Amino acid sequence: MLIGLTPTPKPKPAEAPAGQASAAIYDVTTADFETKVIQESVSRPVIIDFWAPWCGPCKQLGPILEAAVAAKGGKIALAKVDIDQNPEIAQAFRVQSIPMVVALYQGQPVTAFAGARPKADIDTLIDQLVKLQNQNNPEALDIPLALKDAALLLAENDLVGAQQIYAAILTQEEHNVEAYVGLVRILIAAVEYEDAQAMIANAPDLIKKSPVFAAAQTALDLARNAPTDDLSLLAQKAQDSPDDPEVQFTYAEACFAHGHKEEATTALVDLMRRNRAWEDDKARKQLLKYFEAWGNADPATVAGRKKLSAVLFS
Repeated sequence: MLIGLTPTPKPKPAEAPAGQASAAIYDVTTADFETKVIQESVSRPVIIDFWAPWCGPCKQLGPILEAAVAAKGGKIALAKVDIDQNPEIAQAFRVQSIPMVVALYQGQPVTAFAGARPKADIDTLIDQLVKLQNQNNPEALDIPLALKDAALLLAENDLVGAQQIYAAILTQEEHNVEAYVGLVRILIAAVEYEDAQAMIANAPDLIKKSPVFAAAQTALDLARNAPTDDLSLLAQKAQDSPDDPEVQFTYAEACFAHGHKEEATTALVDLMRRNRAWEDDKARKQLLKYFEAWGNADPATVAGRKKLSAVLFS
């Protein structure tokens, strides 16, 4: 492999039996409450979900909590307490009605509420807990900023620099789909197509379910199907045949394969100006695939969308 720092994709774990809790979502009893909740909350926030099988609102709130916690890739834990089976825990927390949710961090309650809540409220709660944890960990990455920095480095073909940032993000947030797709893009840029395909095939299920993940396969397919002709020869053909859409399209594909993003965009935009209807708007559709493959944060995508809009609305 050209890029030595890229982690080898982890093999997919065997599918857990139905009802088995994940590492971040688990059932708690009186016997293991001290270990699974109090001690666990020293290293990460733990949300306690007090529920019972007969409680209708609990059945509405539970899946929302589980999805929100799972999306954080292990930064937050969800401990589920059946109050019928563990009345001592419910009494200790003075649970008077369910569902009831209590969040602990470093052994102390930080927030609580009773009753079912909408998804937006739960997402806000989770984000607040993650922020609280980051404040107590000065070395934690500012992930949105880190993603932008990595995208810029990748756009500048600094593959090692981009890779280091993406890998650091995944260390902090295991299921960050943008960072994972970023590593796939790095392998594609390094012409490590087999390793890129392995990362796609072995991606965690939470990442695969994200709509953003489709961009990884799109980028790989475009790279593999790009023409292998000499770029300088194709550029000369494009210059000599400005009104030949096939020549212009082939030149754009070759530019994409060589990482010449601005040239690829310009070739397709110029083709659209001359022959918008060519092969059922093929140039526009291909350009949108390029944007997906590069990612929304890539400067080439931002500039390209402006050029595309100028053609579409002129």
